[in-house]
Order: sequence, then C-alpha cells, then structure tokens
Amino acid sequence: MVKTKVILLLSAALVLSSCSYSFKWEKFSIDGHRTGVTVPNAVNVKEALGVVEDGVYKAPVGKEFKGGATAAVAALLIDVQPAMARLKEVVAFAPEAMPKGRPESPLGNFIVDRVYEDVSALVAPDGRKVDIAITNMGGIRVDIAAGDVLLDDIVSMLPFRNYLCYVQIPGSELRKAFEHMAENGVQCISHARMSVKDRQLVSAEVDGAPLDDERLYGVATIDFLLDGGDGFKLARGAQDYYISEIKIGDAILADIRSLTAEGKPLAYKTDGRVSIVEESL
Repeated sequence: MVKTKVILLLSAALVLSSCSYSFKWEKFSIDGHRTGVTVPNAVNVKEALGVVEDGVYKAPVGKEFKGGATAAVAALLIDVQPAMARLKEVVAFAPEAMPKGRPESPLGNFIVDRVYEDVSALVAPDGRKVDIAITNMGGIRVDIAAGDVLLDDIVSMLPFRNYLCYVQIPGSELRKAFEHMAENGVQCISHARMSVKDRQLVSAEVDGAPLDDERLYGVATIDFLLDGGDGFKLARGAQDYYISEIKIGDAILADIRSLTAEGKPLAYKTDGRVSIVEESL
C-alpha cells in the first residue's frame, strides 16, 4: 500500500513537472487611468484617492476592490493624508512639465540660476562677487509635473541637507571641475557655457569670456561639492569661502513662493549652455 502511494506521488510529480507554463506581461503607465487616482491636495482627498468602507475600496472612477491588498493599501494611504496636509499646500503652478536631465534641463537650469542669485545676494554685502554657479544633478530627486505644484513636490525634489555656500578659487581649479564634468557627467551650471566631445572638455566660458586659469573666480555652490561629493573638490585651492546656514531646498522654495506672489508661473527653459558633440565611432 505504501509502495503504491509512493508510485502515485512520483507519477503526479512527473506530470506536473512536464507541464509548460506561459506568462504574458503587460506594462501600464502609472497615471491613474485604471482607477482615476490623482495626487491629492489638502482638501480633495476623497475625490483624488477614493474611499474605503467596510473593507471595500471604491476608486474615484467608481470601480470597487473588495478586500485584499488593494483595499488595505488604499486605507493606509488615505488615513495618513491628514498628517500630510501641510505638505499638500499648493505653492506654484507649472504650465509645462519641468524635467531634470543632462546635458541641461529646464529644472536644472532653474535651480542653479536661483543658486547663483541667492548666493550673490548673501555675499554681496561683504564685497564678494559670484561669477559662476555649480550644483549637482543628483541632488534633484524628482521632476516637476505640469499643473499645481505642491510643497510636497519641492521637499521631494531637494530633500538633502545641502547648504548654500561661496568659494573663491583659481581658474585652474575651476577648469578641473569642468574637466571632471566632461568625463563623468555634466552637472548644472549657471553664467557659464561648456562644450564636450568624446568625454573631453573642448571649451569653457564664464560670463561670456574664456576660462582664465590665472584668474580668481567666485563660485556659488553647495557644501556637498566642496570636498568630495560626486567627485568634486571645489574648495581645493580656495582663497576665500563662506558656508551659509540656508539649505538649498529652503532657498528654492522661497524663490518659488516669490514667483507665485508676483503672479508668475513656475516655468523655465534650456538655452544651450552645454554642448555635447557626439562621440566618435
């Protein structure tokens, strides 16, 4: 009897192992097209996320999901919204999406140009002059989508504790920074232009003039890039420096609030400040 059971089990295992299975994978954009879910602000949670009642999740489009992980996750997301209400404040309006990216992008240009202006305002009373600004692309964590811009978007965009700073360095050291960008990936630059070919620096200009190795330049940046962040050592050979107590995220938020107060949208553009020549084949 035992032998018969063993034979039957082995036979069943062989049958199962001989079966072939095929899977079909489908890709869906995470845009709410199946449920109607959108990003909520402080006052439209029900309309944006739907509701969960008696273990049933009813999506904004009216589709119902009974029990299971969908209803449980929806309940968690909806229940946490009151605690996140402060972050759902609308701080600006973007008529078009502002993505980040290399060699330059609307969002990267906006941030680094604001850093140039903000640091200039900080150090001008001490007689310091900013000639160029450099920030890192990796510090920008998310794009800005078209439409209402929430405080949550800005906090998520620049989440790190990187502080605005000023450093005065010789042109020879600034050239090393340009060469590092050419080889390893262009970062965000303001009041400067550069051209790269085959990951080599072809030319670099600051405020319309060729980079001068003998001249001293005032650089607006963040403390992360002063001594090793993303491979940069902008403080190397520094003749003067100043590190503020203002985080880049707080500074950019203040700039965005000022635009909104003036009735202006959050919008920016690329302008050809970085030129990449295709690598030779």
